[in-house]
Amino acid sequence: MIVLRAWLTARTWRELGYLLTGVLVAAPTFALGLLSIVAVGSSTVPLGLPILAGVLAVARLTPRWFRGHARYFLGRSWDDPPPLPAGTLWRRSLALFRDAAAWRALGYCLARWPLTVAGAYPAALALVVGPAAVTYPLWWFAVPADLGAFDTDSWARTWLVALEAAATLLVVPWWMRLIVWTDGLLVRALLQPSRSQRRIAELEAGRTALRADAAALLRRIERDLHDGTQARLVTLGVALSRIEHRSTEEAVRTLAADARGTVTEALAELRDIVRGMHPPALDDGLDVALTTLAGRSAVPAEVTVALDARPPDATASALYFAVAELLTNVARHAHAGRVRIDLRTDGSRLRLTVTDDGRGGARIDSTGTGLAGLARRASALDGALTVDSPPGGPTTVTMTLPVEA
Repeated sequence: MIVLRAWLTARTWRELGYLLTGVLVAAPTFALGLLSIVAVGSSTVPLGLPILAGVLAVARLTPRWFRGHARYFLGRSWDDPPPLPAGTLWRRSLALFRDAAAWRALGYCLARWPLTVAGAYPAALALVVGPAAVTYPLWWFAVPADLGAFDTDSWARTWLVALEAAATLLVVPWWMRLIVWTDGLLVRALLQPSRSQRRIAELEAGRTALRADAAALLRRIERDLHDGTQARLVTLGVALSRIEHRSTEEAVRTLAADARGTVTEALAELRDIVRGMHPPALDDGLDVALTTLAGRSAVPAEVTVALDARPPDATASALYFAVAELLTNVARHAHAGRVRIDLRTDGSRLRLTVTDDGRGGARIDSTGTGLAGLARRASALDGALTVDSPPGGPTTVTMTLPVEA
């Protein structure tokens, strides 16, 4: 009975719609796959590899194209592949050739259209020809002998045609089901991110959320210290100053003066703590903050900032403290006469370059320079730190961070 009721189920008609429209959906991606074969065959030609890189870049987008179609007819869905590493166009192009997700998506582009045609063609043929063939014994008499639709020369043979058509109509829904099931296997194998990729994506999203929460928490603590604790210390200092000036007893004045000095030192320490958590100058932008740092530097410093947009708080903080640490290193160890600070947007990365004309010899693994800490901070934000410091100088420290941390 299940076999007989197959055409009466919504699933059969959804799968039929999926296969018939899938022929059109998969045709351009199949052409993309054929183009990749041509590109691989002509990889020795200068245009071959660039074409293949472009094909792979488009293939990475096809899971989204197929997902909309599958969700509409079958209710299927899956995640996008993990993003490529940020960087220059050359770096991203090289990453494409090593990207398993792009190659798997390209494989699905090649397999989907032939598979869909294998399911859609019999289904369409059965729908168009099947009802006529099943009822052939009823209208065979109305067709002239020389125009026989199914090449039969007797009414008895029309029943054989009708039986074959009926069997085909019974089998086609299950054939479609097999094709759609095979397509689902290919989707899981080629388009859906693996368990490890999904886990990595979840961890990256969690890390981004934690960084945002940490930045917000630091801003809140900085605000509370500035508006609360610092204001109370200032009030206490003013009260002690009044006691010192109005008291007629020397011992009281001396005690008030000592207490006021302690309050002043506490305020200075509190300001240093607040500045270490979130420098107030960052509220006015990185260009202002770095210019302020350069103005306080013991070594004359020149600042150039060319950013397309304001970076996230965590990234801005990392860049600010990196410049502060590097300026301190230059003043203590480099014996330099000049420092150049350059911060600019380089594609999807922010590139900070600090160059001094000192004696050189700096290394990330050197003790006491803080470069190892800067490298760890850059790595935590999916960035990198490099040091070029030959003996005799100059020293160039470059930190790159993603624009969207």
